[in-house]
Amino acid sequence: MSQKYKGILYITISAFFFALMGVFVKCSGDIPSIEKSFFRNLIACLFALVLLIRSKEKIIYKKENLPLLVLRSTLGTIGILCNFYAVDHLILSDASMLNKLSPFFVVLFSYLFLKEKASLFEMGCVTIAFAGSLFIIRPSLDFVSILPAIIGLIGAIGAGSAYTCVRALSLRKEKGTKIVFFFSAFSCLVTLPYLIFNYYPISLKQFILLLCAGFCAAGGQFSITAAYANAPAKDISAFDYSQVLFSTLFSYMIFHQIPTSSSWIGYLIIITTGILLFLKQRKK
Repeated sequence: MSQKYKGILYITISAFFFALMGVFVKCSGDIPSIEKSFFRNLIACLFALVLLIRSKEKIIYKKENLPLLVLRSTLGTIGILCNFYAVDHLILSDASMLNKLSPFFVVLFSYLFLKEKASLFEMGCVTIAFAGSLFIIRPSLDFVSILPAIIGLIGAIGAGSAYTCVRALSLRKEKGTKIVFFFSAFSCLVTLPYLIFNYYPISLKQFILLLCAGFCAAGGQFSITAAYANAPAKDISAFDYSQVLFSTLFSYMIFHQIPTSSSWIGYLIIITTGILLFLKQRKK
């Protein structure tokens, strides 16, 4: 299997895991997003640590990669916190669609910071996709009502910039497992003080749901790290939208939530733009 098709396979697997993670996060109830994030990253951290121990690989990072690892972890943590907040306050498919704007930001940031060429057509796609997000956000003068959608958009920007860092680290030959471990451990340490001073008691059922969310997140994190390590964002990013299909299905089957007509228009614009972008790259 070529590197490109490996990337496609990995990114589709990650989409399923992340959609399922959203289900478990939403089902866990009114637990603060920071607390949910801690459990999500704790499982991923332990999972990565086990893999590193089994491979007998030393957990040592190149000094020149540390600033980029810290940046990736900071941006990724912001992305997770914003995404969890959006999942709790929006219907699952809307939160998922806003989060799936991240591939467009990957293309944009890869062009700006990694100097990976982007054509006028690709930049146009980024602009159109952002316009499509406005159908989901539905801007109004009532800032409180659109705040969850805006936070979801910020989460997508955080995720897109974090995945750009993953791409840069992969080009520097930093292994995916070590990237996941550093990010997960960093996120746990950042959110731990909140848990110490503002811990929200959870039931056994909520604890199990958060563990399930953590395992799904670990699967999604390893898969998407492998995806961007195997292929450039512009070759595989369109397949990340399969998460929206999974999330919409879960929304209807589990939560009986149906997106509004405005949201459907936004989905159509963003997904169509993503597919056109992919087809253009494939043709080229």
